[in-house]
Amino acid sequence: MDKLWLIIKREYMTRVRRRSFILATFLTPLAFAVFFVVVGFILSYESDDVRRIAIIDKGNVLEGSIKDAENLYFQFVNVDLEILRRDFDQFDYDGILLIPPIKEVMRSSHTVYYYSDDQPTLDVESLINSRVSDAIRDYKIEQMNIERQQLEALNTRVDLEPEPIEESGEDASKLTGAIAAAIGGIMGFIMYITVFIYGMMVMRSVMEEKTSRIVEVMISSVRPFQLMLGKIIGVGAVGLTQVAIWAVIIPVLLIVVNLFFGFDAAQMNGANNPAAAQMEFNPDDAEAMAALAIQEFQSQNWLLILPLFVLYFLGGYFLYASLFAAVGSAMGDDLGEGQSLTIPITIPVLLAFYIMFVAVQAPNSSLAVWSSLFPLFSPIVMPARLAFGPPAWEIVASVALLIVTAVFFIWLSGRIYRVGILMYGKKVTLRELGKWLFYKD
Repeated sequence: MDKLWLIIKREYMTRVRRRSFILATFLTPLAFAVFFVVVGFILSYESDDVRRIAIIDKGNVLEGSIKDAENLYFQFVNVDLEILRRDFDQFDYDGILLIPPIKEVMRSSHTVYYYSDDQPTLDVESLINSRVSDAIRDYKIEQMNIERQQLEALNTRVDLEPEPIEESGEDASKLTGAIAAAIGGIMGFIMYITVFIYGMMVMRSVMEEKTSRIVEVMISSVRPFQLMLGKIIGVGAVGLTQVAIWAVIIPVLLIVVNLFFGFDAAQMNGANNPAAAQMEFNPDDAEAMAALAIQEFQSQNWLLILPLFVLYFLGGYFLYASLFAAVGSAMGDDLGEGQSLTIPITIPVLLAFYIMFVAVQAPNSSLAVWSSLFPLFSPIVMPARLAFGPPAWEIVASVALLIVTAVFFIWLSGRIYRVGILMYGKKVTLRELGKWLFYKD
């Protein structure tokens, strides 16, 4: 036990004291904050590409009803299309919009033609479609003698407000599902990243010690299984330390970013969706929604979610890190040799990552439920479901299966590690790994 503790301490201290660990721990959250600030500026960026478009209305019914947009100006002209195309260079226009006559008021589609030497960009095309569609709609309203107020009254926004069946039941808000999905997605993503990063870290550490022959000296003092287990636990402790530091730094950075680089959500949506830009934005509603979101976030059962998250982190990490350690012990100097050995490990992780998106959208679906019970998927899928309050039996069964499977894989990897760590100059296959399992001590 003392030797195991010495190995754990060595693995932990040598990594947390490295400059790369310190820089990665404190600069990674800062890099994400800078990333979100840059993305916010990009999404709120307004194009400075000014375009002037000449409109030829064959039906002479839309003149004056097509409104200018940001950096997009329309002008109705009474010029024949062929003449305008022939002498286009003499006019200060960037394009010609031809609107054929509206022959049938009840027709639901209408095709217009845009002439230009330059292909219209997506934002210009969207604005033209939106402006012409609004103008044709106003024309149809007038021709059909429909009261505009009555027509607008038909557009009804429906807000779903969840309520419990029993009066003593747990209250829920309209943001319950969205907050739970956000929490689940973040937790699942963290699990996916950490399993890969720290599992690969264990594999590289094993490879370095094997290729440098340091492991031969260490094996003379400790058993191979103790060395592998100590390395896995030490690197896992490094991962928990880093995640704990991020859990403190990231919320602080998010608050700072919102305070100093706040973005107008309505403006950002309007820049990408012209139709959304016409909708009224009520600051009071936004503040109420933000307060409701904070309240919903605080009402989550964190006393259950956080311990289970740590438990799934440890279970998933030990399961996959032991496999990576086994692969690392079988690999030589050529990293390409072990590519075929790492693929069977990475495929379940990737599948679980994509299943996580289904679990966030439909947490009680058959795929989400059974994947959260399957030990190779549960470390990533079940944390994504925790905020939705899965049944207790599913959590208990999932944890039990994960622990049993993790212990089994640690034992299995130990059988491979004891042989592979001292074997050199031989190309290893999956079949060869299977033979190592039955070698006698």
